[in-house]
Amino acid sequence: MPAIQELFVRRMEEKDIPHACAIDIASSALPWSEHSLRFELNQNPAARLWVAEMADDMGEARVVGLLVLWIIVDEVHIANIAVHPDFRRRRIGQRLLAKGLLSASEEGARSVFLEVRRGNLAAQSLYRRFGFIETGIRPRYYRDNREDAVLMSLESLQPDLLHKWEQDTL
Repeated sequence: MPAIQELFVRRMEEKDIPHACAIDIASSALPWSEHSLRFELNQNPAARLWVAEMADDMGEARVVGLLVLWIIVDEVHIANIAVHPDFRRRRIGQRLLAKGLLSASEEGARSVFLEVRRGNLAAQSLYRRFGFIETGIRPRYYRDNREDAVLMSLESLQPDLLHKWEQDTL
C-alpha cells in the first residue's frame, strides 16, 4: 500500500473540533461530542489532541484523523484514535499514533496503555505492530453493546522506532 506523502500531523486546534467530531461519529458506536473534545482541548491539562490532515482534490487541507492522548506523569493513555472511513488502510493511523507517542516521549512519557474493542481486529493489529501486548480484559466494558475491552500496553516507548513509524519508513 503506498504511503501518504502529503499527510501532515499536527496539534488539534479549536477550528478542527467539528471535523474531528464528524470523523468520530463515522467511526465509533460511542463517539465523542464536540463538547467533550472542546473540554479535552481547552480544559484538561493531561490531554494532548492531534489531527491528521491532507489536501483534498481542490488543494484544501482536510482533517482525516484524530488522536486523543492523556499523559499522567510518565504514562500515556490512548483515549481515542479514529481515521475517516474513506481514508483508512493508508497508514494514517500509524503516522498519527507515532507522532503523538513521539511527542509524549519527548515530554517524559515512558509507557502506554489503552482499551480496544475485542472485535476491532484492525486496531489491535496496528497496536501490535507498535509492540503493544494484551495485558487483560475488561468484561462488558462498552455500554452500547456490552462488548469486552482488550487492555493493551507498551512498556517502553522507543523514539527511534517511533520516528520511523512517523515517517512511514518501516
